[in-house]
Amino acid sequence: MPLIRNPILPGFNADPSIVRVGTDYYIATSTFEWYPGVQIHHSKDLANWELVTRPLNRKSQLDMRGDPDSCGVWAPCLTHDGDKFWLVYTDVKRKDGYFKDTHNYIVSAPSIEGPWSDPFYINSSGFDPSLFHDEDGKKWFVNMIQDHRRRPRAFAGIVLQEFDPSSGKLIGPKKNIFRGTDLDLVEGPHLYKRNGWYYLLTAEGGTAYHHACTLARSRDIWGPYEVHPQKHILTSKDAPLAALQRAGHGDIVETPEGKTYLVHLSGRPTTQERRCVLGRETAIQEAFWENDWLFVKNGPVPSLHVEVPGVRDDRQYWAEQRYTFENGLHKDFQWLRTPETERIFATRGEKLTLFGRETIGSWFEQALVARRQTHFSYDAETVVDFSPTDERQFAGLTAYYCRYNFFYLTVTAHSDGQRELLLLTSEGSWPDGKLNMPLAEPVQIPNEGKVKLALTIRGRQLQFFYALDGEELKKIGPVYDASILSDECGGHQAHGSFTGAFVGMACSDVNGTALPATFDYFIYRPAHHRTDRYDI
Repeated sequence: MPLIRNPILPGFNADPSIVRVGTDYYIATSTFEWYPGVQIHHSKDLANWELVTRPLNRKSQLDMRGDPDSCGVWAPCLTHDGDKFWLVYTDVKRKDGYFKDTHNYIVSAPSIEGPWSDPFYINSSGFDPSLFHDEDGKKWFVNMIQDHRRRPRAFAGIVLQEFDPSSGKLIGPKKNIFRGTDLDLVEGPHLYKRNGWYYLLTAEGGTAYHHACTLARSRDIWGPYEVHPQKHILTSKDAPLAALQRAGHGDIVETPEGKTYLVHLSGRPTTQERRCVLGRETAIQEAFWENDWLFVKNGPVPSLHVEVPGVRDDRQYWAEQRYTFENGLHKDFQWLRTPETERIFATRGEKLTLFGRETIGSWFEQALVARRQTHFSYDAETVVDFSPTDERQFAGLTAYYCRYNFFYLTVTAHSDGQRELLLLTSEGSWPDGKLNMPLAEPVQIPNEGKVKLALTIRGRQLQFFYALDGEELKKIGPVYDASILSDECGGHQAHGSFTGAFVGMACSDVNGTALPATFDYFIYRPAHHRTDRYDI
């Protein structure tokens, strides 16, 4: 079989859940505060993947206004029971401190494209819920549970209970079936059955550099579960030079021919500080069964190159993407938190209009439309038409991670109404969320007319550019450190920041008049740099 290079879903695509229906494979990944919720990719060959839907796309399913950064939709589980698809997900409202507010839901659909149902509310006892369809027709729900007392652990184990699909409720007894190993932080459970054994795959060690996949098995679904002879069937925690770091949180799938694969999250750190700018990405590993235990080929350290049935076609991945808006917003783009899109953007003709709302980094209603950074180095460009009257109105081009980490080239105005270009940056400002002061010197521009805004990222170096009508692009501002747009710098460090770098367009009007900014197009152009980490 041909070799492909990991990851199979580059850029922010964390916590993969995989299912095969016939000859079709689907992977669901976390989207956190980005809307719509849950990304589902499709493949026929495990090598080439296409984004086909984001099913949580209306208020009755998901409203994340007020969810802090890296909250929202955690760790979906996508399954099929022979009749329809089931999607389980968590909407996290609070994660910091000793308490977490984590609400778990289930939706279903006859096909992957939908229509997806309104959700059943299930519980709030923990997160990373999963649904298992047993051979006898019963459905079982598992999730990690949390203990704010830490008696003895905050991540207290994996709880099992039966799910009744007719009522949409959990029924019968519940039991903590697995409390994890000494690595701690047990989460991400998935149940399987094979050869009379129930298998429980979990994630442990936190989602940073001690992450791992842990496997256990039992003859009875209620346990007791014995841990795999290797304990962790996949981890990079003892291999700091491995190409794929932070490996863990996996799911298992079998091909029609009976070959087994494990998909998992991983990160590719750059710089001496080991920063994963592309976030947690989805990778795949070949696996095999021996004595009714699953082993990862050449594991437990994940392999960069893996044999799969298909041959990867990278032409689209490396192609320049020029987005216009005559057919609405392209599927590559997302926005933040709100289901009420008409309040933050509209597509008119070939253009995108953003309506100025709250400030960049707001957890409630900010007009920001962006796409994932999926390459270590790239160019971005747009043209904006915006007529601010004072400093509380600003719009432009942003490289964005969260409230505490962003770079933002804005068209704004001074208090006297004179339009200018102004750079706003927040560089690792948690917990204060402050701008870096003093600001770079503004550049006065005419009060009317479109402005071209651009940025380049080469490795960790970010440079902004601008051009007025008929002019060539010229540099503005210093060279910034783009590597801070990473989990490791996201505010709560690697165990509390879970997304990835985005690039896109934004508009704020703190005066409350919803002043619009119109964008003609958006370009994302992959590039190469000697520091890129594709083959190491």
